[in-house]
Parts: sequence; C-alpha cells; structure tokens
Amino acid sequence: MSRPILIAPSILSADFARLGEEVRAIDEAGADYIHVDVMDGHFVPNITIGPAVVKALRPHTAKPFDVHLMISPVDPYLDAFAEAGADIITIHPEAGPHAHRTIQRIKALDKLAGVVLNPATPAKMLDYLIDMVDLVLVMSVNPGFGGQSFIDSQLRKIEAIRKLIDQTGRDIRLEVDGGITTKTAPRAIAAGADVLVAGTATFSGGPARYAANIAALRGH
Repeated sequence: MSRPILIAPSILSADFARLGEEVRAIDEAGADYIHVDVMDGHFVPNITIGPAVVKALRPHTAKPFDVHLMISPVDPYLDAFAEAGADIITIHPEAGPHAHRTIQRIKALDKLAGVVLNPATPAKMLDYLIDMVDLVLVMSVNPGFGGQSFIDSQLRKIEAIRKLIDQTGRDIRLEVDGGITTKTAPRAIAAGADVLVAGTATFSGGPARYAANIAALRGH
C-alpha cells in the first residue's frame, strides 16, 4: 500500500533569530512534522538547542514536533523534552547503554518513540526494537551539520528496513534525514521511505519559497 509522503522540515536550516516565525511559515507552507535536531557537542560535533527552545516554539504550531536527540547520555533528558512538547522522540541506540529501556521510557511518557540509525549502524540493530517503535530514522549523512551530501549506500538500508517494517504489519514510519533534495527524495521514496527530513531544501529562497519547496520534495 502506498502511503502519503510526509515532509519534516529541519529547523536546523531555519533563521534562528526568527524561529517562531519560521515554524509558523513552514506549517502554513504544508509541513507535516516540525523536525527538531538536538545536538550536544559530545555525541555529535555540533551544539544546537535544548528543551527551553522546544517549549518556546510549541505555541507556534499544532503540527507534531519530531525531536531527534543526538545527545549522550540521552535518558536524563527524555522527560524534559516530553514536557516541552515533543510528540515523537527519536534516539540513537549508541546514545545510552540500554536502548530498549530508553524506548520503554519514551512510551511511558505517552510519546511516539523512534530509533535512529547512523550511516555505519546496520539495519540488524532493529531486530529486538522494531516491535516497540513507531518510527525508524535512517541518517543518510553523518549527523552533526546541515548541508551534507546524501550517502548512496543508505538506500540499501532503507530497502531492508522497509521489508522489516512490512513484515511486522505495524504502523511504523520510515524517515530519512540528510542530503534530501528534489534529486535524492525520489530515490529515498522508491527505496521505501515515507517521511523526508529536509533542511536546506525546505528553507532555501526564504519564506515565499517554502510551499513550492515542500511540494517539490513530495514530487508535485
């Protein structure tokens, strides 16, 4: 069955001096999720935002906040991001000693739980987690910075995870993040992705372009 393609603009590429306005603009332009990249300068080589910014942005949109935690240790911060208004919390298995327990905690907070696979992390990492998660995020660049080029080897991983998801019969979203453009988006979709994270490709050209940029990523 073909599922609608959801677009999750990454606010990493937004104008940080005008974040509230930027979130409202991408909401009005047709974004499905608001993708929030949280980086700690330790697990990944960049520092972005924390729960206070998520909380400040929450009144600006009713769209789901898709919060990607690139922080280690991750467990001490789950409650804070849930309280700040995250709807989906995605974690890296490498970011804590017990990924299963981390996902249990996210579910206990009544949030959707996602697991993120870095380019070198195999699809097999999902074997004992897939029955718990609501979303799988495949990183098609190494996490840390926006504007990187798509790593082609991740297409095979997306295909493998799509098969795994289909075998479960569960409603699990397959998201791809990194180097998503109008050229790479169709390839990710053909491999089985149904959520595309796009930073540069959404925000280029300023607010007047956002709706056209989002439509182009959907293939319209």
